[in-house]
Amino acid sequence: MGDVLEDFEPWLALWNLVPEGDVMSMPVTRSRLLPVRAGRRPAMLKLAHSADERRGGAIMAWWNGEGAAPVLAAQDEALLMVRASGGALTQEVLAGRDEVATAILCQVLARLHARREAMPPAPPLATQFAALIESSDAALARARKVALALLETQCDEVLLHGDVHHSNILDFGADGWLAIDPWGVVGERAYDYANIFRNPDLASVTPERFAARVAQISAAADLEPARLSAWAHAHAGLSMAWDAQDGTDSSASRALLAIIERAA
Repeated sequence: MGDVLEDFEPWLALWNLVPEGDVMSMPVTRSRLLPVRAGRRPAMLKLAHSADERRGGAIMAWWNGEGAAPVLAAQDEALLMVRASGGALTQEVLAGRDEVATAILCQVLARLHARREAMPPAPPLATQFAALIESSDAALARARKVALALLETQCDEVLLHGDVHHSNILDFGADGWLAIDPWGVVGERAYDYANIFRNPDLASVTPERFAARVAQISAAADLEPARLSAWAHAHAGLSMAWDAQDGTDSSASRALLAIIERAA
């Protein structure tokens, strides 16, 4: 592994960790991960690349293993957390168990949203919608209007994960399914369910699956179906705006947006 371990070495020494794999770089955030062993326990050492990622680490520690991967140690840009023993929740959907996966997502979010003391600082949800609000794309006009109305009438505000999707929910064996990689924003609880609808792949974005997920999530999470659908509408527009900024494929976001707007 050679020189690529150089930035990890102070933390390996501080926490008496043994590397167990290669350094991995996260494609969007550019944070880096290294599988390690902490005593007898498989763990993951993460070095945050940005202030946003550091905030995510602080939020992971604050959750204290309730709905999120347990944190073993955290300092500055370094976060040491328990390593998942299995794969991501994506596998359940690909195996034809979308209803099971959706139920798990709701259970994880219920744990993350539980009221706790001394919430760490986090920006308001409105900051996350900047790309949509500032977009001049006429195709996003309805989604932008819906997003602004929702942001102005938020209720039931909590510390949100901010990026809940099937690949961010991992199998931790006896500890169950747990979340990783939060963005951390403060806003209406219903928003954290909005990203579920366009994931994990384009095959998941159908009118039938959207309607089934709205019914299942609204019942499991005690959310008003129309408002949940509105947040899904706003998030699909936001995802398209992000795709335009990044030059990435917008097929899933565009397909979901069309489904919602045809039904409205």
